[in-house]
Amino acid sequence: MKIKWDSKYTTISIYAFIVIAFSIVFYLLASEIDAFRLKINDTLSTFMPFIIGFVMAYLFNFILKFYENSILNIPVLNKKKGKFKRIAGLLLTYGTVSIIFYLFFNFIFPQLVSSIVGLANDIPIYISNITKLVNDFNSKYEIQEEYYNLVIEQWNKYKDSIIRFATNLIPILGNTVKVIIASIWNIVLGIIVSIYLLVDKERFLGLSRKMTRAIFSEKRADRIMQLTHRSNNIFGKFLSGKILDSLIISALTFVVLTIVNMPYTVLVSFIVGITNIIPFFGPFIGAIPSAFIIVFVSPIKALWFIIIILIIQQIDGNIIGPKILGDSLGIAPFWILFALLVGGKIFGFIGLIIGVPLFVFVYSLIKDITEEELKRKGLPYETDEYIK
Repeated sequence: MKIKWDSKYTTISIYAFIVIAFSIVFYLLASEIDAFRLKINDTLSTFMPFIIGFVMAYLFNFILKFYENSILNIPVLNKKKGKFKRIAGLLLTYGTVSIIFYLFFNFIFPQLVSSIVGLANDIPIYISNITKLVNDFNSKYEIQEEYYNLVIEQWNKYKDSIIRFATNLIPILGNTVKVIIASIWNIVLGIIVSIYLLVDKERFLGLSRKMTRAIFSEKRADRIMQLTHRSNNIFGKFLSGKILDSLIISALTFVVLTIVNMPYTVLVSFIVGITNIIPFFGPFIGAIPSAFIIVFVSPIKALWFIIIILIIQQIDGNIIGPKILGDSLGIAPFWILFALLVGGKIFGFIGLIIGVPLFVFVYSLIKDITEEELKRKGLPYETDEYIK
């Protein structure tokens, strides 16, 4: 019997079948969630070298393009046939990355570990000093007993949390180093994969375009490539700009804190630099635990630290950031907060980094669809037209 594909009942049956099939799949996944999660983890571990290699290639490509378009963009090399320019660019790129990692692991990482170990060892002393300070303050000013007991009760809660934090600091550091060492082989394979991807990146891009053209219609293929270019533009500008901006802010913070003789300078500068990658709220996320660390040594220095960070962030927000990033986000602070909360909840720290550019991409799609629909209806598409 010939099936009438354009029949209304055939369409309804197909949709019903798809819904039922997806419902069954969802039920099976939900009932076997632990086994499914284990299978996903096994799959990810198998493809981990390729994932690491792709991430490396994507990030290193910004350095490679800088060398090829600026340093190596000379007539002599442009006339050379073959991949001489690409090989020279790759050597400079991986040489730069190697120097950065060498400097980090030889100068910054040892001081970072020393600061963490020193902080973990010194926290009990700081807690004892604060407890003595509270008791001396009570003896001097004779605080009412109920208020004093309330202060002591709250301090004991915080004290237990701080001691647990200090106790877990060194094991966490050890586990982090252990994970990195265990992943060395995947990292080495990832480096090899990233080199292959960067050597023939134009061919890989051409292959992806070829497959897209073959699978989809011309209109849909054009749309897919347009969206791919847009997402690469959003993520590329954001990630490369934010990493460069954070390196500058971390170095600037280190110099200023060293001049004013602030304690735990390397550790604090590292925290400020890492959290600065998080847009908008990153400086505050990094400043709070850093000030908390410094307050154990000197509350006055902690106050000065907050003032210094506020000044540095004003410089970053008004001078450094706009020069590097421009208006790469283009969304209101409310949506940035929304993206950070949702991304952080779902993906953790990685979500705090990629949540905002991912939301910007989705936001741009919704904006395009909305404006196209309004244009089709002959209505104004500017938001200001709907504000009364």
